[in-house]
Formats: sequence, C-alpha cells, structure tokens
Amino acid sequence: MKPLRSMTRREIEAYIGQKREAMRKAEMMGIENEYHVNERQVLIAESYLIDLSQIEKGKIYKIVSNEDHYFKVEYIKGVFAWGFFIGGRENETGIPVSMLQLKRKG
Repeated sequence: MKPLRSMTRREIEAYIGQKREAMRKAEMMGIENEYHVNERQVLIAESYLIDLSQIEKGKIYKIVSNEDHYFKVEYIKGVFAWGFFIGGRENETGIPVSMLQLKRKG
C-alpha cells in the first residue's frame, strides 16, 4: 500500500471504507484492540481530507463525538494538531486534525 499522503481523495475514501469494514468485523468478533487500531487509522486517513487552512493556531476546538472535551491548537505538523486538552493534566500532545470539530463550509 502506498502512503496516505500520496493517495488521491478517492483512494483515501476507499481506504477509509476498508478500515471501517475491518472495525465492524472486529466489533462483531469482540476484538477490541483491533477495533481501536482500525479506528485510529480511519481518523488519520480522514485528516488527509481536511483543508488545514481551516484550523487556527491558538483557537480552542471541541473534540468530535466527545463535546465535553476541548483542545487548544498550538501548531499543526503534518495532519496532526499539537497542543493541549483544556483541563487536561498531560503535557503537549498531538491528535489527528479529523478529531477537531471544524465549521462546515456552505
């Protein structure tokens, strides 16, 4: 398989579909760790479909599917937003940009 960064949008979408199917199968079989590995791969792949210019440094974003958590973006490196969870105790951390709840265009 070629790296995500060199795939077309269509190839990335197909890859995401394959990983979601693998998640479904892992869930049905009760293989939790395999489910989470595929889930993380989907999040990273989805990050390649995001226009990074939508993300503002210094801004606080809600986390997708967990609206009680907020993340302050310090900088972007690749498809990861680096910064801090609001109220979190950990040091600087990186998360796939697809985890940030961005405003939808249109």
